Amino acid sequence: MAGVAERTRPADEATIDLTSPAAPSRALVPLPRRPETPIDQPADSDLRRSDVDRWGRSERMRALLRTLYDPMYRYWFRVEWEGFEHLPAQGGALLVANHAGAIPSDAPAIMHGIETQLGRPIYGLAEHLFRALPVVGTMWSRVGGVTANPDNAYRLLHDEHQLVLVFPEGTKGTGKTFGERYHLRRFGRGGFVEIAMRAGVPIVPLAVVGAEESMPILWKHGRLAKLANLPYFPVTANMLAFGPLGLVTYFPTKFKIRVLPPVHFDVDAGQERYSRSRVMAESERIRRQIQAALYDMLRTRRSVWFG
Repeated sequence: MAGVAERTRPADEATIDLTSPAAPSRALVPLPRRPETPIDQPADSDLRRSDVDRWGRSERMRALLRTLYDPMYRYWFRVEWEGFEHLPAQGGALLVANHAGAIPSDAPAIMHGIETQLGRPIYGLAEHLFRALPVVGTMWSRVGGVTANPDNAYRLLHDEHQLVLVFPEGTKGTGKTFGERYHLRRFGRGGFVEIAMRAGVPIVPLAVVGAEESMPILWKHGRLAKLANLPYFPVTANMLAFGPLGLVTYFPTKFKIRVLPPVHFDVDAGQERYSRSRVMAESERIRRQIQAALYDMLRTRRSVWFG
C-alpha cells in the first residue's frame, strides 16, 4: 500500500515524516490563497460609479432638473437679471438674498440662472428641518442643498471655493403674509457675515422681486402648524384659486433679480473670533442695501405679471 501511496502522491507535494522527533505536533499544509480585493474597490468592476459628491449633490440630477425647470424659468416666471456681471467667475463667494413664498420659488430661480448662464455649480444652504423631511430632503441634497451650519459653509467657501446661496431671513422670510411682502426681516445674528470673514470671501447681495406674489400667504393656521410640527402652516391664495393643485402651483409672476456689487471685508481670514459689533453692523448694512434695492425695483415695476 505504501508503494501505491507513493505513486499517487503528487510529485510536487511536500513529504512530512510525522514519526520524526523534529516533526511538529501538527502539520500545516499551505493552501493556495485567492487574490484579495481592496476594501475600497467593488468586486464587480462593472458596477455603476455614482456621481454624488460629499454633499449629496448629483450633477446628473442637476442636469435633469435644469432641463425640466427651464420652461418654467423662461416662460412662466420669465426671469430677468440685472448686474449679473457682479457674480464671480471663479473663487468662493457667499450669495445673500431675500426670501419669500409659502414654498419658496426664489432659490430654484437663482440657482438655475447662475448655473446656466455662469456655468458654475451653486450650493444652497437650507434649514435642517427642511433637510430632514423624507424624500424631499434627499432630493434637495441631490440638487445642491446643504444643511445650514457654519462648518458646512466654511468648507464650501474656503476649502472648495464654491458659490453658496443663503437666505438670512430663514423661516421668518417665507412665513410673511401678503401684507408684509418685501419688508425684510432681521438677518439673524449676522452669522453669515462672520463665515464670509473667516473664509476670506466676499458677500454678493441679491434682491428678488416677484417671488413674494408667486405663492402669497393670506393667513397662517396655528393649530395645524403645531400638529404638523412646522414653524407655520400657510393658507395661500393659490389654494383658494386652484384647490388642491394650489399646494404646488405658482402664479405666473414676473421675476426680476438684481445682483449688487460684492461686499469685501478688510479683515484677516481664519480668525477664531471677530468683533460682534462689526459683524452685526455689516449684517445690517447688507440688509439695508437689499431693502433699498427692493424698494427701487418696486417703484419702477409696472405690473406683477409683466414687470
